[in-house]
Amino acid sequence: MPQQKQYCPKDREQLASQLRCLFQQQSHLVLATHDGTAPYTSLMAFAAAADLDRLFFVTSRATHKYSNMAAHNQVSALIDNRTNRSADFQSALAVTALGQARELLGKDKNGPLALFLQRHPELEPFCLAPSSALMALMVRRYILVGRFDEVHLLDIETIA
Repeated sequence: MPQQKQYCPKDREQLASQLRCLFQQQSHLVLATHDGTAPYTSLMAFAAAADLDRLFFVTSRATHKYSNMAAHNQVSALIDNRTNRSADFQSALAVTALGQARELLGKDKNGPLALFLQRHPELEPFCLAPSSALMALMVRRYILVGRFDEVHLLDIETIA
């Protein structure tokens, strides 16, 4: 089992920099929600806040994931850079974000929606539909796994 490491302050910025780079390169995440009896995963377009404390995504209110988040707001998201080659065991990076999901409403959604649409302009009609919800994953912790078994924890309050 991999040993989890808590990093000293000088390493935190390096980990945050890795996250920012990965989030710029990748446009999708796998969102994991729960309905109280079983997990449910969904592939989602996303955008990340500059300070990494929130990940934004849009979903229809008529989905399982939306009703799951309304009932159980603890969620996780996986973002990775795998290429489906054997080299991934040594070079791929996978990041799990743990936190709470909440719908952004009113003025709270203006900046995040603009950020999301900057990354995904093709989704504008879907994002602006009355049936769509802009969601924020309020990140509590990131778990970074690289080189097959190197695990690093990064709590969000440690990111400056």
